[in-house]
Amino acid sequence: MATRKNYRADNTYIISTDNTDNPKLGAKVLSDGRESLFLDHYLGFSISISSNTGKEYKRINNKREYLKLYLWQAPRTPLERKQNKETLELAKKIRFEREQEMKAGELGYRLEKKNNINFLDYFQNYIDNYQKKDIRVIMMALGKFKSFLSEKHPVYANFIKPNNLNRDLMLEFVEYLQSICVGEGAHTIFQRFKKVIKYAEEHDVIHKNPCNGITCKIDDQVIKKDILSIEEIENLLNTRYQGENPEIRKAFIFCLYTGIRFCDVVELRFSNVDYSNKLLSFEQNKTSGHSKASNVVIPLNDGLISLIGHSSSPDNTDEIIFKLPSHTMCLKALRHWTARAGITKHITWHCARHSFAVNILNNGANIKTVASLLGHSGLKHTEKYTRAVDKLKEDAINSLPKFKF
Repeated sequence: MATRKNYRADNTYIISTDNTDNPKLGAKVLSDGRESLFLDHYLGFSISISSNTGKEYKRINNKREYLKLYLWQAPRTPLERKQNKETLELAKKIRFEREQEMKAGELGYRLEKKNNINFLDYFQNYIDNYQKKDIRVIMMALGKFKSFLSEKHPVYANFIKPNNLNRDLMLEFVEYLQSICVGEGAHTIFQRFKKVIKYAEEHDVIHKNPCNGITCKIDDQVIKKDILSIEEIENLLNTRYQGENPEIRKAFIFCLYTGIRFCDVVELRFSNVDYSNKLLSFEQNKTSGHSKASNVVIPLNDGLISLIGHSSSPDNTDEIIFKLPSHTMCLKALRHWTARAGITKHITWHCARHSFAVNILNNGANIKTVASLLGHSGLKHTEKYTRAVDKLKEDAINSLPKFKF
């Protein structure tokens, strides 16, 4: 890495050491301890002559392109130094690509491409700089893609160039996901994978999107996760064991009786509770900003109010209600709890949402009420629960002793 010197007035410096580089690679120092990498494109100059003095003025035409890649300004650990090295190498390769594009446009030719980027490293770098809430699924997408390559294409297990990502490989990856995932998992993972591919295309790392026209289809009208019956929920309520986490217990029961997602219950605050009117109102993380039904209001009974409790002080309404550990720890505790209760179904946290919907429908709630409680903007996503209720009724009839008449 170049020695950090010659800072400009705007807290930037040029990394490129060759004066003939166009564009030049540089970095801008940020206030959070990172450096944002950019490319300065020299687009020539123009001459203008003053009508008053007749003096010539030379105007330099530049364009700055931020790469959305970041370096640690003062790396302290081996991992941070490794990330800096890999990020800088990626930025240099992107700079080289931009230079070839400029030469192709200006001189009518293109130098032979030296596309030696490892897409797996590029994907990891994308994750390292990603700050949205679905990062866990993005990480899962990379993990599944690596597993796919190791199992199906071991020659690419540790290194695959962007131009090796073709349509046939993507179709095979989709088939692989559908064979190993349950429910909507394959669809969700492939959607995040395509997000990274699109980003790579937009930044000219991939010149043709290999995922165009490829979808991972699912029957979104079928519930593929297990559902807890009323009897099984009662079993859970009656099951206690030494070492259980009371916060996890309370939060999962709350989800069973309200249908809210893990990503929402983990962020609930006492300010979301209207104690006088016994109402819970919150903005759904999943649909915030792009759904008219993202704000949900759920009535609370006395049992749910007692689960919530009160903040440590009247003024501390911004306090988190359920102080939960990581999603992984919550899931492990849930599986241990269900096993102790003698439940053999594969129960995840999201099963609470499905169980809530099916059980209140089975008890006579209408579909519009269920849609409103779940925060669905329409009935399309709620209709799958009515099919599950019909299946339960059919199973109940078929459970009666057979007879001949």
